[in-house]
Amino acid sequence: MSDVEPLDIKMNRKGFGLRAEVKEEIQNVYSSPIIEAIKASGYTKKFGRFTIHLAKEFGFCYGVDRAVELAYETRRNFPQGKRIYLTTEIIHNPTVNANLSSMGIGFLSGPYQSAAIESVSKDDVVIVPAFGTTVGQLVQLHDIGCTLVDTICGSVVNVWKRVEKYAQEGFASIIHGKYKHEETQATSSRVLQFPNGHYLIVLDIHEARYACDYILNGGNREAFLKKFANAISPGFDPDRHLERVGLANQTTMLSSESLEISKMFEEALTQKHGEGFVKGHFRSFDTICSATQERQDAIMQLRDLRPNVFLVVGGYNSSNTAHLQEIAMRDAPSFHIDRADCLLSESQIRHQPFGTKAEIINADWLPKGDVSIGITAGASTPNKVMGDVLERLVGF
Repeated sequence: MSDVEPLDIKMNRKGFGLRAEVKEEIQNVYSSPIIEAIKASGYTKKFGRFTIHLAKEFGFCYGVDRAVELAYETRRNFPQGKRIYLTTEIIHNPTVNANLSSMGIGFLSGPYQSAAIESVSKDDVVIVPAFGTTVGQLVQLHDIGCTLVDTICGSVVNVWKRVEKYAQEGFASIIHGKYKHEETQATSSRVLQFPNGHYLIVLDIHEARYACDYILNGGNREAFLKKFANAISPGFDPDRHLERVGLANQTTMLSSESLEISKMFEEALTQKHGEGFVKGHFRSFDTICSATQERQDAIMQLRDLRPNVFLVVGGYNSSNTAHLQEIAMRDAPSFHIDRADCLLSESQIRHQPFGTKAEIINADWLPKGDVSIGITAGASTPNKVMGDVLERLVGF
């Protein structure tokens, strides 16, 4: 066991006492009358030949609300000449990030990058986004001496505490997530605070099965290390570090898949070594955030209404939005779009298919005659964006 204490850097977590002032501004920017009208009609409303079914849970979650509010508070609290940065996108939504950029907030990385972290001085303000940042970057910013504003989601912090505990107790963390995602990068960096901390990041069931097969049957160590080259801790040895594992996940992954992956590792260890061994060599904890779970449950309920078409609205790099699309596409044609302009016409739609990285255009996406349309949005999507989509749709 390690006696190293997890990183604890002083940051402003409570804001600047301006919540009431910015709340009205945010409401004006991000609310939608048409969304409220459909909610008031029991989440179903008919517009001409279209019957719109709205998911019971969608859009901004508590963590995103808090992050956006704190960013707006920060901008309002300091004079316009004060340099304010985000370490990267505050959430994965182009509308929100573009709005913050227009307010004079810069970005230190990501698609909106306007400055490098090396240019930050002690007189600047840096906002840490909802999904956090790596330990290395936090230490670097702390050493600079700038003012740090913490908008990190509480659910993400819970995952950090979990993997830190695993590392302290000598368990390698198996993280169900995307190794390029900012949240997973932040989570895996927490493991490396400890001398014997190790992790393996698995993207899906297929990668988990590969690792479980290695536990059961052994295999080519070099092939394993090559396959997970970007998703393992330095010095990770599958022959040693898959013997004692603790499960965690990126908070926005598909919940059912995370639970299945956890079960797979437990069963592999049980089959290999027996139940008595597993009690001291396996840990598991469901770290999917409640808002992600609620939105996934809501799209499952929406499927019961059997819409002819699904629209899933949100940033293309939003993990939780992509998983809503993954659920919706099981029952009907489903289209992930990030803005109203994607609805080109009644006959054409621009969208990004699940599992791809580029938009395509589909023809004849809407059936003729009366159409039932299910619509939802990821936890980082403002109601205004979803409302703009609906207004454009009913305008057809």
